[in-house]
Amino acid sequence: MSRLEIEGVSRQFGSLVAVNRVSMSVAAGELRAVIGPNGAGKTTLFNLISGFFPPSAGRLLFDGRDITALPAHRRVAMGIARTFQITEIFPELTVRENLAIAVEVAAGFRLRPWLSRQAKRQVQDRAHELLELAGLAAKAERAVGELPHGDQRATEIAMALALRPRLLLLDEPTAGMGDQETYDVTRLIQQLRQQRDLAIVLIEHDMRVIFHLADRILVLGEGAVLAEGTPAEIAADERVQAAYLGKAA
Repeated sequence: MSRLEIEGVSRQFGSLVAVNRVSMSVAAGELRAVIGPNGAGKTTLFNLISGFFPPSAGRLLFDGRDITALPAHRRVAMGIARTFQITEIFPELTVRENLAIAVEVAAGFRLRPWLSRQAKRQVQDRAHELLELAGLAAKAERAVGELPHGDQRATEIAMALALRPRLLLLDEPTAGMGDQETYDVTRLIQQLRQQRDLAIVLIEHDMRVIFHLADRILVLGEGAVLAEGTPAEIAADERVQAAYLGKAA
């Protein structure tokens, strides 16, 4: 059974067809990249998967369950987590505090006025696990807003992982980064692939990252599927070269 199944999904905004009959299947343990020129429909597709708005046609399945009509918060509870193009963090709080908030929300503690000693210990332990995973333990007590963009992005990814997702959507995780920051975030994503139950769908413009990480690539053009295949197949596809990589067909 696929972790995520997208079946002929479309989304219209008035006369604009932002996503046009897109189908895609993602297995547990797979990293699937979605690429395409600006305006190709990539972020709209992510919004459909995460439940920000419903499709105009088609359906979406998560672990075999039809989630087409489910709101975003229900999808999060089922195990779908997402990061955004613009980093979503609490910049004035420390890295540890950001992660603790995410852990509390994931554990259902956010409405409690106080936590028991045992609950606090659970939150602290889980936050520490995430700090270690993201390589941020040495920066745990620093305000996130003071850190380089790469560390801020790593913090956001760690916050998403606090939800213990089975599907993680990463929207341009290396956008605006230098080479070292890109390398660090790419290494973090590579580590996540060791979690065999986790499926990852990645939107990214840096082709070095895409071809290094992806098992398969879906290429969108004007809202429709232009090509799909392994990195080697996509690199050799003349349609992709003409529409996206800037080479003559």
